[in-house]
Amino acid sequence: MTLRSVEVGEGLDTRELLAHASRQAEDRGYSNFTIVDVDSHHYETESWAEIAKYIESPIIRHLAGAGGVSKLTGQSSLIPSQIGNQDLAGRISRYRMRSLEKAEGKDVHRDVQLIRRAMSMMGIDYTIIFPTPMLNLGMHPQVEMEVAVARAYARWITEEILPADPTIKTMLYLPFNDPEASLKLVEEFADRPGVVGFMVTTVRYRPVHHNSYMKIYAALEERGLPLGFHAAYSWQERAMEQLNKFISVHALGFPFYNMIHLTNWVINGLPERFPALKVVWIESGLAWIPFLMQRLDNEYMMRSSEAPLLQKRPSEYMRDFYYSSQPMEQTGNMEVLKMTFEMIDAENRLLYSSDYPHWDFDLPSVIYDLPFLDERVKRRILGGNACELFGLEDAKTRGPAGENRERV
Repeated sequence: MTLRSVEVGEGLDTRELLAHASRQAEDRGYSNFTIVDVDSHHYETESWAEIAKYIESPIIRHLAGAGGVSKLTGQSSLIPSQIGNQDLAGRISRYRMRSLEKAEGKDVHRDVQLIRRAMSMMGIDYTIIFPTPMLNLGMHPQVEMEVAVARAYARWITEEILPADPTIKTMLYLPFNDPEASLKLVEEFADRPGVVGFMVTTVRYRPVHHNSYMKIYAALEERGLPLGFHAAYSWQERAMEQLNKFISVHALGFPFYNMIHLTNWVINGLPERFPALKVVWIESGLAWIPFLMQRLDNEYMMRSSEAPLLQKRPSEYMRDFYYSSQPMEQTGNMEVLKMTFEMIDAENRLLYSSDYPHWDFDLPSVIYDLPFLDERVKRRILGGNACELFGLEDAKTRGPAGENRERV
């Protein structure tokens, strides 16, 4: 059998890929209001040699350098990899071409340049950047590895990436398998410019209500910084092993983990223990939220004695949480989506997110083109809610998206 090779040419150019998005931004007048993308990504392993230098343990630093990053998968040997064909057998070509995209000069870090390009083309004023391979790091069997990589990444991004552009923010990864190390990370990095909160990856088996985490939540609450739970999937999950298609595990995996952690968060009364702590549920879509509201309310009304800290129904606590929009389910039934928005108080709690450059990313038009939203609510979801949550200034006091940024 002969295998056909695929030429990737000069590689990817974000500006060409997002040319249609740029036309959308102009047609819809995004330059007239602030847009905040609360969940975008970079591929931190493309800068692995830089990050590895920040690993404090000489032994782990040596292992990081010796293992390097696979040229085939882009994975570091220190980060667990995921099973799954995200590029659809090569048909989503930007996955294999991503690492070939060229930066212009060396004065500005390549990651910063690529992030700026995407923001400018989509009409985004602020973006909150997250890692990609590290979303699997919570499953590393060696806790010290998670801590070492998390600290190195925190140092690298706060020293090499965030200082280059005040419109690029992050919620730093917490090595949640080590509560003390997580608390230390909050104490050390909470005041760093560009850090607007902290994030827990949800593919892990430590219950969020465990008493060892209470100091972390208290520290975040005292500092007024949000805590995000960023979803992912795991085909190695025992229940997911029954699924024989990537489409199936991707559909169920992302909401699965956030449902578990949110249930523990609510039923164990953490909203009552930390009433001022803002919590964000990231990258699990929206359809699962009304389902879980109804299930938990139904159980609570029959067995409220098992949740003695609760002062109201679970769904009422859930309406106080924040949710990122992507991937917003396109079911064809607009009434279902409209009701979902009403149930989660989207006007005040929904945060636009693109998830760019992942294969299923959403442009701002996913929100802006909804027929049941008026202009005021569209603008709140696309940026206003995030500005209030993260303490961001109105970008339009500085000018349209990308205007004050170096064009790259």
